Amino acid sequence: MAQFLDLQALIQILGPRFAERVAERDQENAFVADHYELLKQHKVFSALVPAELGGGGVRHSAMCAFLRQLAHHCPSTALALSMHQHLVAAAAYHHRNGRPGKALLERVVADETVLISTGANDWMESNGIAERADGGFRVNARKPFGSGSPKGGMLVTSAPFNDPKEGWQVLHFAVPFTAPGLSLANDWRTLGMRSTGSHTIMLEDVFVPDQAIALRRPRGRFHPAWNVILTVAMPLIMSVYLGVAEAAATIGREQARKRRSDPTVPYLLGELANELVTAQLATDDMVRLANDLDFAMTLDVTDAVLVRKTIVAQHVLAAVEKALEASGGAGFYRNIGLERLLRDAHAAPFHPLSGKRQHRFTGRVALGLDPIADAA
Repeated sequence: MAQFLDLQALIQILGPRFAERVAERDQENAFVADHYELLKQHKVFSALVPAELGGGGVRHSAMCAFLRQLAHHCPSTALALSMHQHLVAAAAYHHRNGRPGKALLERVVADETVLISTGANDWMESNGIAERADGGFRVNARKPFGSGSPKGGMLVTSAPFNDPKEGWQVLHFAVPFTAPGLSLANDWRTLGMRSTGSHTIMLEDVFVPDQAIALRRPRGRFHPAWNVILTVAMPLIMSVYLGVAEAAATIGREQARKRRSDPTVPYLLGELANELVTAQLATDDMVRLANDLDFAMTLDVTDAVLVRKTIVAQHVLAAVEKALEASGGAGFYRNIGLERLLRDAHAAPFHPLSGKRQHRFTGRVALGLDPIADAA
């Protein structure tokens, strides 16, 4: 089996290979299963696990850079991988700060277990229902957007539970994909990011033992755990979309050079540069705020990350659209690749928080209010 490589060297090896069937996979809605096997061979799924636990010991910022570069070759692979990596990053943060996380990290190291998240879609309320059972809970739920789920090893998700004493809570837990009652809906037919395999995950009377419950929190209210999840996740995820915009900009410039006699082309390329640089600056600052997992678990940091996330999403979309405009009519043809990148870029605003939700979140923080809900 191949050993872990330096990520900068690895992208030079795997990137061109992953790019070979991007358009074909996009048209077929085909998941990048073979890419996952290669990433496993090169220990990429355990790359962010601290070295003392047997992982690659890669820095969070280095993984952001890897995902950004990988998106130049295959955005769907990069995005699906980012969803696993943000769960590893959160567990690593908790472990280094004396909280539970070690067991999940060791599970990843043991066999390059792929972690699948649904937490972002669930956000504050979560969906489905958890009911008390002997020694644990029985969970029934439909969890959309499980990126990478065809190769999933562990599902990291949540479900609401109406505690007789405490009232409505949300239980966070991990459950193996081999658990009875867990299945995929095979429903990922989308505008863009078609090869991420982000199927809805079905839980039908899935048993979750008491010891698997990692967190209980009040339903519908912000919890400090999100300060970790959002701060580590958004730089990783948005680095992918920045890579999409950079790839589109490269195509746009190449096509524009063929139209250099058109007097509007210099203006279009100048606008493209401004949009792209704005997205780059905001992404780089998100990575800085995460500070290789050495950050304070505070609302101020989370708010700053979310503001930058909105800026990145807006300017990634604007950059790809400007690249299409700079390309002229040629950019409208599928074989150029811009059409696919534009569709992929349109997924960026859907990651938490969407623009209007972020505006409300930030405004409430500025007023000293709970960022999500009014006091009961």
